[in-house]
Amino acid sequence: MNTIDLSIPVAQVIEEHPEVLDILVELGFTPLANPLMRQTLGKTVSLKQGAKMKGIDVGRIQSTLEWNGYDVIGGER
Repeated sequence: MNTIDLSIPVAQVIEEHPEVLDILVELGFTPLANPLMRQTLGKTVSLKQGAKMKGIDVGRIQSTLEWNGYDVIGGER
């Protein structure tokens, strides 16, 4: 299933869809490139929360993921 929920922890999103890691890093989630950060912070912070912390527009994340073929829930639309 190609559905990504922006309200679940980042680590869970990456576990279910490992291919999105590169997309998220390109969007500005650079700490996710570090496996330790994915295992610690990634287990408690959702994509939506991480976007707020990093100053990344949730709409941009949603649009990029949709453009890459994912159905996105928990976003702005």
